[in-house]
Amino acid sequence: MFILLCTAFGVIGLLLMLLSPHIRKYAAGGVCHSKARLDGKTVLITGANTGIGKETAVDLASRGARVILACRDVEKGEMAATEIRTKVGGAKVEVRELDLADVSSIRTFAQKFLSEVNHLHVLINNAGVMMCPYMKTADGFEMQFGVNHLGHFLLTYLLIGLLKRSAPSRIVVVSSLAHYFGWIRFHDLMSQGSYNSGLAYCQSKLANILFTRELAKKLRDSNVTVNSVHPGSVRSELVRHSTIMSLMFTFFGIFLKTPREGAQTSIYCAVAEELDSFSGKHFSDCTPAFVAPQGRSEDTQRKLWDASCELLGIEWD
Repeated sequence: MFILLCTAFGVIGLLLMLLSPHIRKYAAGGVCHSKARLDGKTVLITGANTGIGKETAVDLASRGARVILACRDVEKGEMAATEIRTKVGGAKVEVRELDLADVSSIRTFAQKFLSEVNHLHVLINNAGVMMCPYMKTADGFEMQFGVNHLGHFLLTYLLIGLLKRSAPSRIVVVSSLAHYFGWIRFHDLMSQGSYNSGLAYCQSKLANILFTRELAKKLRDSNVTVNSVHPGSVRSELVRHSTIMSLMFTFFGIFLKTPREGAQTSIYCAVAEELDSFSGKHFSDCTPAFVAPQGRSEDTQRKLWDASCELLGIEWD
């Protein structure tokens, strides 16, 4: 039996090795082919010190944009900025401190940003937490809902005036296919009654979709567009909190996108000329993607919007 198992695994390994170029080609997904330049434009990307955020920054910097990396860890952010400048000659890259798990940090960041930056043409809400153990933000929100949804909700609220004044401008919200498995648990948004790290992540990613669609309605005729993206399954640090996911990503790495490949849809939604008038849509592999029924509920969109404003203590009509 042992010999048979070894033989079987050997055959599978050989097949994967032989087929790997074709598997990688399929896994890579769509590519942003736009040659649009962003000279004179300002881009803000959250969580851009690693993964798809950093690769998005590399691409947009190469198009001439002033790229601002909003990172919780400034030291890692500066390392990423140095790497980007090495890759892109003349890159205009800055690093600013932003902790999306702390409302005070978000407000401080926005206040300073608004006093020092005159225009904002692209906001990419990219930072995220995935399947972490139960923990709370500085303000008592469940970490995944607090960072992935509420943190970006507040940041966008505080910067929306500048985005409008800089129009045409774009907002890109990084969501996930995981929204298919999410439900907004209005009776227990903070998962205090029960907590499952995977379901909490799915809820936060569904919240990204609902936020995008409701915000698009409110921005109608403003010349500010907002779209959400599914980057695909990407080899990144995002799964560090889940041993099972980390093992799966290790064993099935051949099927995963590189961070550069995963960044393509964010880049596409940030620059593609044909998306000038597209808003409230969801994209994957640089093409329109299906949204689960619970992500298309207008009633849920409005209810989540109102609940988010109440939790953050803001009024956003």
